[in-house]
Amino acid sequence: MFDQILGLPAHPLIIHFAVVLTPLLVVVAAVYAIVARWRTYAAWAVVLLSLASPVAVFAAKESGESLKAARFATADGELGSRINAHESFANPLLVSVLGLAVAALLLVYATSPARDSVGRDRFGRAATLTLSALTLVLAAVAGYYVFRAGDSGARAVWGA
Repeated sequence: MFDQILGLPAHPLIIHFAVVLTPLLVVVAAVYAIVARWRTYAAWAVVLLSLASPVAVFAAKESGESLKAARFATADGELGSRINAHESFANPLLVSVLGLAVAALLLVYATSPARDSVGRDRFGRAATLTLSALTLVLAAVAGYYVFRAGDSGARAVWGA
């Protein structure tokens, strides 16, 4: 399923979704957590990116495993070590993006006012501040891992 797209290896095509959507989620979730007055405008983007980014990262991870099994299963030496370094960022990236997505979705839910309380956070200020801090920490972690995964992948391909 994650092996080829129209006869081409799927991984180089799929990774672009993860490499674009994850940094967008990081930035939009961080802005949502920090700038309260922009929340009504950014909420839809946070929700959509929180749903799409983990799917893109999962697809990139699975297509990478398929590519390695199909073409680089016996790679050793410098190429093998670069591929292994790149592969080592897949699971931490997926876990951090999933965590960020859940925290960001909870933050959007917590900051949307309940029907009986116009303009106030659903669970109170303390819960909103806690979820905002958690979102910022997970955004930093996901940003770090998407950078490391992308950089190590580029180094594996281009040998730099």
